[in-house]
Amino acid sequence: MNINFTLIAQAIAFAVLIWFTVKFVWPPLLKAIETRQKEIADGLAAAQEGRSALEVAAKKSEVTLAEAKQKASEIIAQAEKRGSQIVEEAKGNAKVEGDRILAGAKAEIDQEVNRAKEGLRAQVSALAIAGAEKILRKEIDANAHSEMLSKLAAEL
Repeated sequence: MNINFTLIAQAIAFAVLIWFTVKFVWPPLLKAIETRQKEIADGLAAAQEGRSALEVAAKKSEVTLAEAKQKASEIIAQAEKRGSQIVEEAKGNAKVEGDRILAGAKAEIDQEVNRAKEGLRAQVSALAIAGAEKILRKEIDANAHSEMLSKLAAEL
C-alpha cells in the first residue's frame, strides 16, 4: 500500500464526510441553534418588557399611593373639622341648657323668697295683732271706757 493512496483515500473519505455533514447534519444543527437564539432573544425581550412594565407599575403605584395619602389626609382634616364643629355645637347646647336651668332655678328661688316673705308677713301681722291685743288688754280700764261707750251710744 502506498502512502499516497491512503492519503488520497482519507482525503476523499474526509470530503464525503464533510459533504454528508453539510448536506444532512449541518442544517438541523443550524436550525436548532437559530431556534434557540430566537427563543433566547424572545426571552430577553420579554424580560425587558417585564422590567419596563414593572417600572410603569411601580410609578403607577407610587402615584396611587400619593393620591391615597392625600385623600386620607383630606378625610382626616374633614373629620377633625367636623369633630370640632360637634364639640362647639355641644358647648353651645350645654350653655343654652345651663342658662335654661339657671333661669328656672332663679325663678324657683324668687318664688320661694316670695312665699317666705308672705309667710313672714302673715307671722308679723299675727304677732302685731297679738302684741296690740295684749297692750290693749292691759290699758283698757272698764270703768273709764264705759263712760266713753255710753256717751258714744247716746250720740248714736
